[in-house]
Formats: sequence, C-alpha cells, structure tokens
Amino acid sequence: MTHSKFTLHPWHGISAGDEAPETVTAFIEIVPTDTIKYEVDKKSGWLKVDRPQQFSNIVPALYGFIPQTWCNTLVAEHCMQKTGRQNIAGDKDPMDILVLSEKAFPNGGFLVQAIPIGGFRMIDKNEADDKILAVMKNDAVYGNIKDVSELSSGIVERLKHYFLTYKDMPGSGNNKVEITHIYGSAEAKQIIKHSINDYLQEYGA
Repeated sequence: MTHSKFTLHPWHGISAGDEAPETVTAFIEIVPTDTIKYEVDKKSGWLKVDRPQQFSNIVPALYGFIPQTWCNTLVAEHCMQKTGRQNIAGDKDPMDILVLSEKAFPNGGFLVQAIPIGGFRMIDKNEADDKILAVMKNDAVYGNIKDVSELSSGIVERLKHYFLTYKDMPGSGNNKVEITHIYGSAEAKQIIKHSINDYLQEYGA
C-alpha cells in the first residue's frame, strides 16, 4: 500500500464541493475559544498566526473560507452594482465564511459541510470583503435554518459587531470597515458563484 507524501493545500487542493453553492465545503481556521487569529498561509497551506487577539472581540462562530474561491473582479462588480459605488476592488482572498453550530470545537484546521443562509456585504478600505453566513449541515440547533432572516436579531447583531470591531485598535479612530447590507441565502449563493468564477479566471480549473 502506498501513501501520499503530501497534504492537499486547503485552498487550492480541495474543491468548494460538488453541490456548491447550495452546500459548500468550508475550511475552518478559527474557533470561538481561540485568543489567537490564525489564517492559512497562501503559499504553504499551513495555519499561521496572523495576530493575537489583544482585546475582547472573540469570533462568535466557526470562521474560515471556502476552498477554490477568490474575491476579485466579479465579486467587486457585484458589490458596486448593489451599492452604487465606484472603484471597489476585490480583496484578493478566498471567500470568508462563518459557520454556526451548537458544537464546541477545540481548534481549527478542519473541513465542515456548510449551508449558506446569507451574508454581510462588507467593504474594507474600498475592497469588497463579503462574509458568508452559514450553518453546519445536519447541526441539531442550526441545521434547519435556511435563511438569515430566521436567525434571532441578537445573533445577527453579535456577528455584525465582531466584523465591525475585530480590526479596531481602541482610540485609533482608523476603522474603515463598514457593512452596507445584510443579504439572504439567494444572494449569498450568487456571490459564492462569483468567487468560484473569479478563482477559475485567476487559477484555472
């Protein structure tokens, strides 16, 4: 029996899923107990320390990205169309995803099947930086939710608050992150398609 000497790159070596965008594969980088912000090193595929969480803004759900996605021209054009703004670029990162689950996970670095239910249209210094909201497939608490409108306002506000503050330095006054819209599952799936096509244009099949 032979074994591969290599681990698949979590961004390039794993697909978004055969049923994407209805159900997507998400690679989880951070879990709610983390006090360090990890992210995948694009070159090696290993998790690296992005920065310690210096303040009390802890990610409120499983946080990662959808493999073989890329936020570039098509994602940016969608953002400009919906906001009426000009000169918006994609952030040139994989599509971010936040996955709700009742389960507690000790650390990141794993794959999960997720069902998109909506998203935040986030703009960070004139870059489209959408955050897809999803539920873990077959989750006992969240698994039956089909759209962000079914979540309690408290959960939505908690998620929104995290993304509006997670880059803040208290007293700096330099926060240029804004969420212009909260959209539902249909648009979330449309944006995921754009990010998959952006990836194909950049990296090929």
